[in-house]
Amino acid sequence: MLHLLVAAAVLAVTLPLAAQPAAPDAIYYHGHILTGVGLGQGKLDFVSAIAMRDGIVTATGTDESLLKTKGPKTQLVDLGGSFAMPGINDAHTHLGAAGHIQLSVDLTGSKSLQEMLDRVARAAKAAPAGKWLQGGGWDHTLWPQKTLPTRQELDAVANRHPAIFERVDGHIAIANSAALQAADITRATPDPKGGKFDHDSAGELTGIVREDPAMELVFQKIPPPTPAERKRALSLALADASIHGVTSVQDYSEWEDFLVMEQLEREDHLPVRVSEWLTFNDPIETLKEHRAHHSADDRMLHTSMLKGFMDGSLGSRTAALNAPYSDDPGNSGIPRYDQEKLVLLTRERIDAGFQIGFHAIGDRAVEMALGAFASGSVPPATICDCLPMPSVRKRLRIEHSQVLDAPDFDRYKQLGVIASMQPNHLLTDMAWAEQRLGHDRARYSYAWKSFLDHGVPLAFGTDYPVEPITPFRGIYAAVTRENEAATQSYFPEEKLTIDQALYAYTQGSAYAEFSESYKGTLAPGLVADFVVLDRDLTTIPPHSILGTKVLRTVVAGHPTYFANVVTR
Repeated sequence: MLHLLVAAAVLAVTLPLAAQPAAPDAIYYHGHILTGVGLGQGKLDFVSAIAMRDGIVTATGTDESLLKTKGPKTQLVDLGGSFAMPGINDAHTHLGAAGHIQLSVDLTGSKSLQEMLDRVARAAKAAPAGKWLQGGGWDHTLWPQKTLPTRQELDAVANRHPAIFERVDGHIAIANSAALQAADITRATPDPKGGKFDHDSAGELTGIVREDPAMELVFQKIPPPTPAERKRALSLALADASIHGVTSVQDYSEWEDFLVMEQLEREDHLPVRVSEWLTFNDPIETLKEHRAHHSADDRMLHTSMLKGFMDGSLGSRTAALNAPYSDDPGNSGIPRYDQEKLVLLTRERIDAGFQIGFHAIGDRAVEMALGAFASGSVPPATICDCLPMPSVRKRLRIEHSQVLDAPDFDRYKQLGVIASMQPNHLLTDMAWAEQRLGHDRARYSYAWKSFLDHGVPLAFGTDYPVEPITPFRGIYAAVTRENEAATQSYFPEEKLTIDQALYAYTQGSAYAEFSESYKGTLAPGLVADFVVLDRDLTTIPPHSILGTKVLRTVVAGHPTYFANVVTR
């Protein structure tokens, strides 16, 4: 009997000890940490400390309660009272393009045509003979004359190099004569479906090529980047994301770029979680092969939705509108699809289990996307506006959703469509958007509040490199709807509260990619992805948001950025 009592006593002592949870790897304390946003409740949840182990949040609470759980190897990080929040999930990026711009001729921010040409001239002098000059970032709406460049102007500085440079939005480009000649494009070349070559009054090519079907005829003549060049470009873009507090991106780059990101992950050099989109137009068997190529359960890197393009952009006047542009009465933009073909492709891909997101800027493009989503698995002959598809589980998306007719908001809601938007675009576009659209049509452009009022989920991103990847410009735009100088506003009734904006950049973006079960908030059991800032976004005057600096970025419990040092 004695030995049974001893054994029971030992068991009583050893079982509780064995059941003790392992000590945290790290505890961040003495902070003002926003763990999540209660959207619709006006509730912001704060704690002073957060503990994590193996990249997962294990506890949140007070300094006193969490510091009691530290072990001999627990790293203690004193936040010094700084504001921290869940990491930014940028719902719309183009990392490959962003990195290649940094490695090529970067025309971003050129304040005049002459400044753009001067940058090209410097690059031409430094380039080996015959090398293609390429890059992008120019925006003629920022120039005093606001006129598009011409091939002749580019010829004068390109020093016989073939050259092509994309506008900042990626929907038109300027090509010089040597580039057009290399692509066998002449004044007699017909416009491809969904694209256009501009001509002057004499019928000669101006050098402006509009939309991918036209631009690709030139780009396919350029030698593709090497894997080493892709790796360097992506590393630069990913570092840019980390520096600006971005811990996740939903990205659309080339398949070869995804293969390079796989290499970066194997080398433990992937500092940002990447959900990579595939190309809607690719054959269904190719899409299935790409989907099967990488585990969907990999939380750092995986493929996800299919990206398709309904139209172009407002800045290039290629966005597809139901009525002509107010400042270009002969032009209603360039639709990229026949509706019947779009419906067939959409049905096939939905039936194959793919999430779909359609780029749609203009109201006609939005209606094309909604019409395709509404079709579901119904034969085209029976399509009608009254046929809602059970798409909430599919989380269908419209990227940009910039210009809508008033009834469209209800259709988003009925079809369960997510509005994936980039509020920072308004900072650039408000200088001319109402001129493009006219007052009445502009009323429901960039209409974030109307979407929420109709119960439509929002996911926010930047469209990097069309705009800088910093999320703080977008947050500022969302809550003010004023330009950066605070000298102009744009339909202020559509502005959001700070909690609504932060939700869309974190929890809303996570929902849009089916990842809300493991990221978007700083709750126990979710990934330890967060950012530490130099100011509290929830209390400062809105204009101060623009000056926000990132002090630290953390992904899966590992710092990827301190001050000015990328660490992973």
